[in-house]
Amino acid sequence: MPKDMRQGAETNWQVIGEGERPALAIHCMLGSGEMWTPVLAPLGAQTSATTFDLPGHGKSAPWTPETVEPGAYQRLAAQIAASFIERPVDLIGHSFGASVALRIAVAAPEAVRSLTLVEPVLFKAAEGSAEWQELRPHQDHLDELMQTRQYEEAARRFMRAWGTGQEWDTLPPHQRARFIAQMEIVANVTPSNFDDPGQITREGGMEQIDAPVLLVYGDRSPPISARVCEAIAARLPDVGTACVPGAGHMLPLTHAQQLTDLIALNLDRS
Repeated sequence: MPKDMRQGAETNWQVIGEGERPALAIHCMLGSGEMWTPVLAPLGAQTSATTFDLPGHGKSAPWTPETVEPGAYQRLAAQIAASFIERPVDLIGHSFGASVALRIAVAAPEAVRSLTLVEPVLFKAAEGSAEWQELRPHQDHLDELMQTRQYEEAARRFMRAWGTGQEWDTLPPHQRARFIAQMEIVANVTPSNFDDPGQITREGGMEQIDAPVLLVYGDRSPPISARVCEAIAARLPDVGTACVPGAGHMLPLTHAQQLTDLIALNLDRS
């Protein structure tokens, strides 16, 4: 796997497939680029998909922020992702990675051939909805845990809501330690999800995306997931949505084949 400097951050990346169509896939918070391999490898005759480890994830260097500005991490992630785009790509993102992908598509719609967003966590899009109001107290408690540096309990609660469903105490110790260490990143990302400092939801932004968009969520995900997808879809000119039965938030890990098939459908639309 290559590793080089991207936007001042040592970044690990790989290419999956040898197809003619360039693709770029962005992973979720607390994940890694390798998560995309079972999803994208079956499309390898059609696409050459670049995946990379976000700062502080996988084999990329730890995140050493130059600023504590809320949302700084999302901006850096978008800049790193954009550095891999040389011509219009099939852009794919999961969770936090889906929000980053949408930020790129809003900023540079001409750079996107198709856009697949899996469980985007851009909660700002559904602000004020019943699902948002249900989520907010849980997030407030998580924020308090992170502000008081109770990172282990914060990681436990985060994984309970947004993980694969595996019990915290059954995770290998090295994984628990890594998730605990990454809670500082989660703390910086939270304002990106709720307040949208990157202005992804600004008036007229999403409406300029003319590439085919597919929004995917699981029927066992937190209710806010479906509401966010619905809110984003309502603003896009060429969009489809898909609900995967039996799936929670971590679709790339738990329902890789179904996700591969859905991405393939969106590729065919472009």
